[in-house]
Amino acid sequence: MGILKGYLLDTHTLLWALRDSQKLSKIARNVIADDRNHKFVSAVSAYEIMYKYQIGKLVEFKYIAENYLTVIKEFGVYELPISNSQAHYAGKMDWSHRDPFDRLLVAQACIDGLTLITDDDNISLLPWVDKLW
Repeated sequence: MGILKGYLLDTHTLLWALRDSQKLSKIARNVIADDRNHKFVSAVSAYEIMYKYQIGKLVEFKYIAENYLTVIKEFGVYELPISNSQAHYAGKMDWSHRDPFDRLLVAQACIDGLTLITDDDNISLLPWVDKLW
């Protein structure tokens, strides 16, 4: 895919943005609201949302989970598929965090040159990923 320019929304960021939640930082809210910014949502988030909904963790996001593709299209973001190089990088990354969703999102941001919009403390500590909150 090559180097992109823009922002990758972490899964919680996406959910909060879709609900216009006050949990979003002012900076994150402004970046997401600005139509001049290229915003990407990973296939990782599609899987994470549906998986967690199915096991009862995201019941409050039923509509989003069950209508994900329509919701994403209406939200006006670019879809970001998972490549072999991203998956490989996620697996070999020197990071003790074991959450596969986070590892893949970080790998995608790094490989594609995207700024990850996240409030995740585990990711915030990483010096090699460009992040915003």
